[in-house]
Amino acid sequence: MSETPPSLLGLTTYLLSWTGKTARSRVAARLAERHLKLWHMAVLSALVDFGPHVQRELASRLGIDRSDIVKIVEDLAVAGLVDRARDTADRRRVTVTSSPAGRAVLADLQAEALGVQRELLAPLTVSEQEQLAVLLRRVHAHGVGR
Repeated sequence: MSETPPSLLGLTTYLLSWTGKTARSRVAARLAERHLKLWHMAVLSALVDFGPHVQRELASRLGIDRSDIVKIVEDLAVAGLVDRARDTADRRRVTVTSSPAGRAVLADLQAEALGVQRELLAPLTVSEQEQLAVLLRRVHAHGVGR
């Protein structure tokens, strides 16, 4: 039986890290059942939320290396979840758009992620869960600005 040292339980950063790793691994496991990864979900989310993107701008928005975005978009295109189009004025530019199938799959993936969220946050009341979300968004906004 493993017991977490009290000195670690006193560190909010440790608790955030543990919770994040646990949530990430559970969501990743559910995505893997569909032969998808978290980056696939991130790309679909960005395309659905923000609309079509030039591939290189999509990489920049999500903090993905340009060489990695090519593989991620290729995976999604082969699965029929995104459409790609070369810019007629600049053949190096590829615009990526979510397909109707991509939007449907994203809705399913978001439901899976919400299921993990419900499991993980079950010890909290609805009000506490909302408060936690507000606080984490504030911390996220602060971290993104750095």
